[in-house]
Amino acid sequence: MAEMVEISKVDDGTRLLRWFLRRFPAMPQREFYKLCRGGQIRVNSSRARGQEILRTGDVVRIPPTVAGYARAAVKKTESGDCFSLADLEGLRRCIIHDDADIVVFNKPAGLAVQGGTGIRKSIDKMAAALFPYDKISLVHRLDRETSGVLVVAKNQRAAQVLADEFQNKTAHKEYLALLNGDVNPPHGVIDNYMTKGQVFDGPTRLNGGTGQRPQRAITEYDVLSRAGGHLSWVRFSPQTGRTHQLRVHSALCLHAPIVGDMLYGADKRLDDALYAMLAVNNLFLVAYKLTFRHPGSGKTMTLRADLPDFMQQVVKFLEFKLP
Repeated sequence: MAEMVEISKVDDGTRLLRWFLRRFPAMPQREFYKLCRGGQIRVNSSRARGQEILRTGDVVRIPPTVAGYARAAVKKTESGDCFSLADLEGLRRCIIHDDADIVVFNKPAGLAVQGGTGIRKSIDKMAAALFPYDKISLVHRLDRETSGVLVVAKNQRAAQVLADEFQNKTAHKEYLALLNGDVNPPHGVIDNYMTKGQVFDGPTRLNGGTGQRPQRAITEYDVLSRAGGHLSWVRFSPQTGRTHQLRVHSALCLHAPIVGDMLYGADKRLDDALYAMLAVNNLFLVAYKLTFRHPGSGKTMTLRADLPDFMQQVVKFLEFKLP
């Protein structure tokens, strides 16, 4: 039986051919056009030619004979990558913006950004499967445990422009986090040096004789709300992008680790009532907002991510507000 698929806002403005080959990357274009000529592929019940521009709410008829062409999207390689069509569809639902130059995801917590040995699922490999006719490139990173806005370039020019933005700090990032502690003062800038989960006052001290020189790490923070003297709802604006920077600055500089951080905050226990409410295996940190110049149009864009479900429930219960 043919499948009827309604076009979402994410795919608005996409050509039918491009949209179709994203879903069925193993299908030859000649087969696609053959199905169009035979009336098997339709848009809003009308025969398709293949170059139609899809709009939100359009309905595309997908014939059952093309199902086998999707199998190539299931990826398994020597590096350990392994994901299913259901995984890809789940990631597709995380798209918050998509155009010819970039795709922006609300990255789920627990999903790695970059693949490698032992990593079964990652944004870069899955995005390449979702967009097989684009050159997918990462231009910034989020920790596996962190959710939120992640921009991925779809061509080399966009990758270079965006990489320069992040390197030159013209892209502005904001994070929201729930911290285990009463943070004071309520506003400030943390400016020190860090490496391997340690912080230093200056750049000259080496890390335990390993020869690794600490790098400068700068984080602006604002306490938005508090709860019971135990929790702080904080907005972070990192000016640098060191590994685990916000987690380290929270735990070692503000003395209030991010809730759910088992690496830097495992020794700090909440009172029993709060612990029972927050005892989930997730990090309460989200890359909430990202402002940058679009690599194609040059226009400034600001994109926001919805809080993950585990954070939404707690924020609502504590009556915290989003900035």
